[in-house]
Amino acid sequence: QMRVVESGGGLVRPGGSLKLSCVVSGSIFPVNGMAWYRQAPGKQREMVAHMTRDGVPTYGDSVMGRFAISRDNHKSTAYLQMDSLRPEDTATYYCKADNNRVTVWGQGTLVTVSP
Repeated sequence: QMRVVESGGGLVRPGGSLKLSCVVSGSIFPVNGMAWYRQAPGKQREMVAHMTRDGVPTYGDSVMGRFAISRDNHKSTAYLQMDSLRPEDTATYYCKADNNRVTVWGQGTLVTVSP
């Protein structure tokens, strides 16, 4: 059974950086797309970044130029490097992975940007 686990969240000051990790396990098929989403209290979940298996990235408008997604296919792991963090980046960050058979979400990791 495919499983997705995020880590790396925490408290950071405005202007700081954090790097999130997303590890996929239990998939008998190659992991295809991997994506990061976030959801702030009272708001809808939004796509932050997506990367194809071939390494093609896509970003949400609000994080363009500040966040960078990467992945290591051998480790079935995706990363989200977040720089120049702002208070409005505060949210629970979720990883989503698919293997062309199923799509699985992780439980999320909380990022808080505050002085």
